[in-house]
Order: sequence, then C-alpha cells, then structure tokens
Amino acid sequence: MTPWKSLARSKENEPSVTLSIRIQPRASKNEIVRMEGGGLKIRLTAPPVDGAANEALVKFLARSLGVSKSQVEIVSGHASREKIVRVNGISMTDADKILNGERK
Repeated sequence: MTPWKSLARSKENEPSVTLSIRIQPRASKNEIVRMEGGGLKIRLTAPPVDGAANEALVKFLARSLGVSKSQVEIVSGHASREKIVRVNGISMTDADKILNGERK
C-alpha cells in the first residue's frame, strides 16, 4: 500500500501528489519512516503548539522533495496527527523514489 491518496494535475497542468501522512511531533530528529502496510510517518522535532509542527512539516517536505514551501499545502488535519498534504510540481513516481530513499 502506498501513502498516495490521488494523483492530479493543478491548474497550470503541472503534476501534484496528495499524501496521507501520520506526524510524530517532538521527535529526536526530523525523518521519514515507512510504517507497516506502506503508510508514511514523518517524525518532527517541532512541538504540536501554535502550528509549529505544521510549519516544520511543510518546510521538511519541501526540502526533502526539492520543491518550494509554497508548493506544499496541508489540505486537512491541521489540528491532527493524521494529515492530508498536497505537493504540487512533482510526479508520483519522483515522490515515491525520494520518499523511499532513492534520488530523483
């Protein structure tokens, strides 16, 4: 099972990927972890206070996937550990390779 919810094209006809992610705030380091069943878990050092974990998630995903922060959007789950995140400007294939530890 992959963490991708869907693959869509944005208005500018660029690829986008929607990810289902479980967040673990206050971790010892920022990292991506595969869960059993293929789910995606992201550990973040930021606390879940005043949107700090959401901001850290956007910054971490943007850096990891090689896109700008403005291309990463939390679609749902702003106050939850379970989040749906859309990343514009990257294909599902490229995102899968990067999130599995391969290079683009």
